[in-house]
Amino acid sequence: MRFELSFKNISQLEKKLNFCKLNNIKNINIPCKGVIKKEFFNSTINFISKNHEDFNVTYHYSLYHQYSKNINKSYQDFLNFIKNSHTNRNHEILLVSGSNKKKNFDSVDVLADLKKEKNLKVKLGIAYNPYLKKYYNISSERERFERKISTGLIKSIWFQYGTDIKVLQNEVTYLKKIVKDEKINLFGSLFIPSKQFIARFKFRPWKEVYISEKFLYALDNFFDFTRDLVSFYKINNITPVIESDFSTSEKLDSLYSFLENER
Repeated sequence: MRFELSFKNISQLEKKLNFCKLNNIKNINIPCKGVIKKEFFNSTINFISKNHEDFNVTYHYSLYHQYSKNINKSYQDFLNFIKNSHTNRNHEILLVSGSNKKKNFDSVDVLADLKKEKNLKVKLGIAYNPYLKKYYNISSERERFERKISTGLIKSIWFQYGTDIKVLQNEVTYLKKIVKDEKINLFGSLFIPSKQFIARFKFRPWKEVYISEKFLYALDNFFDFTRDLVSFYKINNITPVIESDFSTSEKLDSLYSFLENER
C-alpha cells in the first residue's frame, strides 16, 4: 500500500512523518494541490530529503498549480524539479495536468517535450480517469493515454477514484492491451467510507470524480462497494493508495482492520 499525506505546514508534516515511522509506513505520496504548491511544495521536498530520506516518496507534480509566468519558464521549472528530485533519491514523480488544464502545457505536451531531452533520469507516472467518457461525456482520455505511453517515459499508471467497477474493469483491460508486456506498475485511489467523507463530498463534489448516489446515501452500501474495490485491486495487481486520513492510531487501526477482513 501507499499512503497520501495531507498537511498545512511543515510542523504538521513532521508530525505525520513521525507517525508513519512509528507505524512502519515507508511508502508515501505527497500531493500538489490546495496549499501544497509553489514555494511550500518545494520546501516540503527539501524538508523530506534532508530529514526523512528513508521514505519511499512519490511526489505529485501538478502542471496547473506549478505554472509560473509562461510555458518556457514553467517547463524549465519542471526540468529543474526532475533533476533535484533525482539527487534527493526520489523514486517517482506522478505528473498530472491539474484540475484546469493549461493550454499547450498539460501532461501530453510536457511529455512530448521531455522525450526530446538528453540523459533524462526519471521515473514518471501518469493519472488515468476511467469514468470520464461514461459519466462526464469526455471521450479524449484514451487518446491522451496512448500519446503519453508512446513517449516510452511512463513507469506507472494511477487510477482516479470512482465507484463503477464494470467501467474500471473495461479500462484496465484496455490499458493492459495497450502497454502489452511493458513493466508498468498500477496504482488505484482508495477511500475508506465514513459519514464525514460522505458529508464533505455531498457539500462539495470533486471535479470529475464519480460516486454513485446509492453509496452517498447508504454507508453500508459504500462499505460493500469498497470491499469489492479492494478485491478488484488485489486480483489485478493494483496497489491501493490510501487517501483517507490515517494519522491517528485509532484511524490507522480501523483502516488495517477493514483491509485485514478483506484478505
